[in-house]
Amino acid sequence: MKNLVAGHTYELSNFEKKDEKGQVLQFIHKEPIEEGSTELKTISDGTTNEEVLEALINRMNFLNGKFPCRENSIVITHLETALLWLEKRTNDRIKRNVEGKNEK
Repeated sequence: MKNLVAGHTYELSNFEKKDEKGQVLQFIHKEPIEEGSTELKTISDGTTNEEVLEALINRMNFLNGKFPCRENSIVITHLETALLWLEKRTNDRIKRNVEGKNEK
């Protein structure tokens, strides 16, 4: 994995053809509209942590259906737990009316 833009853009290595350019994973990138502002503007569109976790959960469930094992089930549980905590964080931010803003 290469970090192309800190915290936002990554190049993931291919599994078999490691010498070829990998897959780019782009997360949404937002910055304050001006210095000191809590309002954010989108610098580049992309996905979210939640979407990536949902894809991983789907993939692990698919693989576990073909090759079931305890380890796969544990991975699924931990991925689902991570997703639940991210969703809780978002819901808490919505309730406090700070979601999408540069506020704690």
